Amino acid sequence: MTQTVVFGIDPGSRTTGFGVIDVEGNKLRCVDYGAVKGMRRGGENDFPRRLRRIYRELCLSLQKYCPDVVVVEEVFHAVNSRTALRLGEARGVALLAAAESGAQIFEYSPLEVKKSVVGYGRADKQQVQKMVSVLLHLDRTPQPHDAADALAIAICHALRS
Repeated sequence: MTQTVVFGIDPGSRTTGFGVIDVEGNKLRCVDYGAVKGMRRGGENDFPRRLRRIYRELCLSLQKYCPDVVVVEEVFHAVNSRTALRLGEARGVALLAAAESGAQIFEYSPLEVKKSVVGYGRADKQQVQKMVSVLLHLDRTPQPHDAADALAIAICHALRS
């Protein structure tokens, strides 16, 4: 059986989650998860620094795990256009880091991820965290929720492949 390393990214302008899983046949194993955190509001020039931090930390993690596949969550519909734009910019640096890693890149909507992992496209964060724990046989719920979402994105890809 072929083993595949899948690296999931839940992009955010304040917290970007990542999750790494090994997929071998129908077996899923959590390798690592975490988040690029500490992204607080500052002056106008603070946002480019946040984007640089997201990019650098994702590049380091991608180099560490050498994934075969990187999966990035698509932008959800945001009411606030400024928020949607910032999220799109964070996705852009995540996609750039993924592209530079040389891995195959896939994207799924939040609805597709929830439907694949929980079975219900309108599942809440707690339901997603619980199912991620169950599917990966984890002793505790992945924290922060951005990391659990990134693991869910990776699991979504594994289940659809």
